[in-house]
Amino acid sequence: MQRNRHLFAFGAIALTVLLLSQIGSYVVTSIIPLGETVKWNSLVYFTHIRNLGGVFGMLQGHGWIFGLFSVALITGLVLYLYWGKAVQPYEYYCFGFIAGGGLSNILDRLIYGSVVDFINIQGIPYWQYIFNTADVMVHVGLWPMLYFSIFKPHSAPTQR
Repeated sequence: MQRNRHLFAFGAIALTVLLLSQIGSYVVTSIIPLGETVKWNSLVYFTHIRNLGGVFGMLQGHGWIFGLFSVALITGLVLYLYWGKAVQPYEYYCFGFIAGGGLSNILDRLIYGSVVDFINIQGIPYWQYIFNTADVMVHVGLWPMLYFSIFKPHSAPTQR
């Protein structure tokens, strides 16, 4: 019973992240011409670019590889959450953010032919990356997952 609640939370988080990230991609493609920049403040700019590759722009023109890899990872993640015997409660929540962000980038590739990146942080030495809300959400899930996996004692596995 508890596992079902956690699975519902996972799905709700993933769907919310997916929707918010897709709204961001839609707004950027509708308002900011490709290659143009809009200043929000001295730190944050919105620069509309397309990533035809993967993380940090690697393998440009081969985004399909990252798309397939992402589908496989998310499928494995869902199977783990559903069938895993020692799944910790925090994993459902953290993986919800990670899966929602991953699904949004997959959907960007299907809708736009590339990932729509637009968050451009200025003033950080050696930082030249532009990313999107889906990428942020992956990190929102990833870093707490890493922290809890290392420093939090594991509780009893979630029951069906």
